[in-house]
Amino acid sequence: MSSSQCFENPPSLSSTCGAGTVQELGGLQTYVTGAPDSKLAILLISDVFGYEAPILRKLADKVAAAGFLVVVPDFFFGDPIIKFDDPHFDRDSWRKVHNPDKGCEDAKPVIAALKSKGVSAIGAAGFCWGGKVVVKLASSTDIQAAVILHPGQIADNEIDGKSPPPQVHAKYVLLMSCCLRC
Repeated sequence: MSSSQCFENPPSLSSTCGAGTVQELGGLQTYVTGAPDSKLAILLISDVFGYEAPILRKLADKVAAAGFLVVVPDFFFGDPIIKFDDPHFDRDSWRKVHNPDKGCEDAKPVIAALKSKGVSAIGAAGFCWGGKVVVKLASSTDIQAAVILHPGQIADNEIDGKSPPPQVHAKYVLLMSCCLRC
């Protein structure tokens, strides 16, 4: 998951920030920004603070300005980590409910919805928790590119030695170390 430094300055979440709109996509509330008729989409997956983080939405808007349709789903169903140091917060229970395997499965209907709208190529980028979801998606034929930003606790063996299925012509996995709060 995240280091203690990630929780020293958590974002102030805002359901109204950003140039995009919140829509239902693939069964999830999703921040959507960019040209709705774009054939190129980016699935941007948040860290544990969720899809209402203002800097995450600002990043989505910047990527959308380059011509992409960008979607940022609420993989936590309204239950992001708000105060990690809250003594009533049960970290283990939260992790069981919101694990990256479930995030990967929840991403598939979103990807299907994008394809049904005419999107022909989908890339995924994830921060920390979202990076783990992206690693799982990268081993499928669902996405064509993967970027892991601030990779959190991704083990080398989760990436090393893995090759995409033969149907995938090219897939790039790019690791970047950055933080949404830096």
